[in-house]
Amino acid sequence: MNNKPVVPRERARQDVQDIIHRYLREAGSSVALDLIDELERAYRLMAQHPGAGSPRYAFELQIADLRHLPLRRYPYLIFYVERPDHIDVWRLLHGTRDIPAWLAGMGPEEPAT
Repeated sequence: MNNKPVVPRERARQDVQDIIHRYLREAGSSVALDLIDELERAYRLMAQHPGAGSPRYAFELQIADLRHLPLRRYPYLIFYVERPDHIDVWRLLHGTRDIPAWLAGMGPEEPAT
């Protein structure tokens, strides 16, 4: 089985940095490091099994192929689209957010970086 590379967009990388900094301030380095481990586990799963994420928001937002995968021990969802040659990670959002509002304006025209 070939794993697809996971390529976060700039906004997704910023989401991760913001979350890690928040955990560093509020919960300490061990919690922040555990979050990073969880994120790496989720990225490996997405690389091996891109269809593992739920398409729930694809229907709600009418964004073809959009999927999300929750982190196991943290209240965050990774939003991504499988591309022919990579996994395009759009955002990492808290599960209690207004997801449609936070994803507004995202789409395939934004290049993966």
